[in-house]
Amino acid sequence: MRIVRSVRHKSCADGTFMKEFLLSAPLPAGFFAYLGNFGEVEALPNLGEGFYKFEKPDWFSIKGLAGDTTVEVRFRKEVMHLTVDFLYLLFSSYREGPVDLSVLKQREQGVGKRVREHLYGRD
Repeated sequence: MRIVRSVRHKSCADGTFMKEFLLSAPLPAGFFAYLGNFGEVEALPNLGEGFYKFEKPDWFSIKGLAGDTTVEVRFRKEVMHLTVDFLYLLFSSYREGPVDLSVLKQREQGVGKRVREHLYGRD
């Protein structure tokens, strides 16, 4: 699964930058469990069965519905230029079943270091 393109974007009142992305395939139910390796996942059944939110503080959040072909991503504007490539990598690396996370975790550490330096002036 990969991100095909941004279909909508806007600056939000809370200081984030929202992009709605079109995906190459419907969002699998297991995708948010996979994202749990990189941040906090929350099921939001009051918004619909299969609706989830993923949060990676200081990076971005993802909201989506299993089976849908779009997701909403809210980026922290100040570091969006550092984190957007990792977002694309998360989508393109997802596979059903067991996944080797070692490359993703290594990339996450490198981006995390740059995010902290940019936001807080330290590692």
